[in-house]
Amino acid sequence: MLFSHISDTHLGLVQYGSEEREQDVFDVFNQAIDTSIKDHVNFVIFSGDIFHIPNPNGTAIVQMGNGLKRLKQNDIDSFFILGEHDISRIRTTPIPYVYHNLGFSKYVGQGNPVDYKGILIAGFDKIRKTEISQYEEKFAAIDKKAQQHSGHKILLLHQGITEFNKFAGELQSTDLPKNFTYYAMGHLHDKDIQQFSHLNGPVAYPGSIELTTSEGIKEVKKGFLEVDISGKDAIPNWIELDARPQASFKTDYSDLTKTIDEISEKISDDTKKPIIEINIQGEKIETDHIQEQIARLNSQVLRCFWRISAKQVSDSSVFLDRPNAIDDEMYRLSINALGSEESAKFAIKELLPVFATGEIKEATQVVFENFEKMKKERNS
Repeated sequence: MLFSHISDTHLGLVQYGSEEREQDVFDVFNQAIDTSIKDHVNFVIFSGDIFHIPNPNGTAIVQMGNGLKRLKQNDIDSFFILGEHDISRIRTTPIPYVYHNLGFSKYVGQGNPVDYKGILIAGFDKIRKTEISQYEEKFAAIDKKAQQHSGHKILLLHQGITEFNKFAGELQSTDLPKNFTYYAMGHLHDKDIQQFSHLNGPVAYPGSIELTTSEGIKEVKKGFLEVDISGKDAIPNWIELDARPQASFKTDYSDLTKTIDEISEKISDDTKKPIIEINIQGEKIETDHIQEQIARLNSQVLRCFWRISAKQVSDSSVFLDRPNAIDDEMYRLSINALGSEESAKFAIKELLPVFATGEIKEATQVVFENFEKMKKERNS
């Protein structure tokens, strides 16, 4: 038996305000669906952040619906949980519930296991770090059910595990129920698979299917997992998707012309126009010269961003929509600036992701909830 594990699809993301980037996300999503159908998987699981914002546009909703419909037409069932991008802070029904109610897909995010053709499938929606202690009993209860089940057991979670990323860690691997044969993870955007001696199966992150704004511009492969559970063990196989190439380059200002020549040659064979970032170092920099050289790439790239790493930075020198958001570095700098690890976690882990989606009402709700929590803690 074979199943697909797809995560962090972020449908509806319009990176750089670009329609092409929005379509890129739809394209790789449909590739993952097409490949799953071609490979005759028995079912598909989506481990959170289906959409980029809780109130996605109609096109994103239709794209997901069409993907699930095509799976159904090929007798492939699917299961899903919700990530933080799917869950509104304002009381409302999450959009993905629609697919469950219409019978397109099965929602398993409340910890209630389902028996699917002898396979136990259970999941939990994104758990905020402040709420994790409340889930100890739920984890223990679901672990007991998994222990009693004779077939494969799959657990869906949308959490950061500390052993994978200490800055984004919300749980230790030792916090996980131990009796599952496969841990289908979401939330971390880099693919990674680890096997722990205290767990019965691999903990697997397929990564996001496309580079998102928080990941910056870099050369990286994107994809999803197909997992073989025909035998006793769950054996994941990572499938690469044909995503738009991206790359970041560093150069000294004096070598800029040569660097542009090298970049042009390197990307000449790309089937999709890439996204390029160029970091320029040096003194006595003339921005007109930079713009003249960058313009030579215009016909070969979808976007070319550049910035100067020097003491003097001209206002016209930075064409990035926003700086690269390197989560680990931002977290470290926030601790230094705020003088508090707790405040930094709130700012970077909870408040910033909501602001990044443009959901001002939800950001206000996040601040209000944190304020109420602090009041309660001080009064107790």
